[in-house]
Amino acid sequence: MYAHILIAIDGSELADRALDQGLKLAKALGSEVTVLTVSEPPAMIGGAYGAYGGVGFDPLPELIEAQKKLAEAILAKGVAAGAAHGVAVKTTVVENSFPAEGIIATADATKAELIVMASHGRRGFGRLLLGSQTSNVLAQSKIPVLVTR
Repeated sequence: MYAHILIAIDGSELADRALDQGLKLAKALGSEVTVLTVSEPPAMIGGAYGAYGGVGFDPLPELIEAQKKLAEAILAKGVAAGAAHGVAVKTTVVENSFPAEGIIATADATKAELIVMASHGRRGFGRLLLGSQTSNVLAQSKIPVLVTR
């Protein structure tokens, strides 16, 4: 049914539930699994830090390194969960991308047949400010999307 499942995780508790559901489904179907996390573009804090008081400090390299370490930890959790379920897991990180864009691009590149992801369920003003990556994936995906809560 689904030969290849892409599971998008972000380290949250809700994403852990999506990971669990995706792995159970993969185990039952004998599917190949890729676990993905996306590192968003670093916040552009601006050149004011370097100019302010003559201090030559650029926080961007430290922010990028922290994002890489976080992505590694998130994916290690995915690999461990896969092993616990008896499912071999491939991992990938998409850097410097908005989550929905990275998920869709990875689904296309890996020829995934199903995307599994969580919805954080933001409503109202929070959704307006933050957008809904899940809604964006649902709107843009050419393949089925399993959304967990």
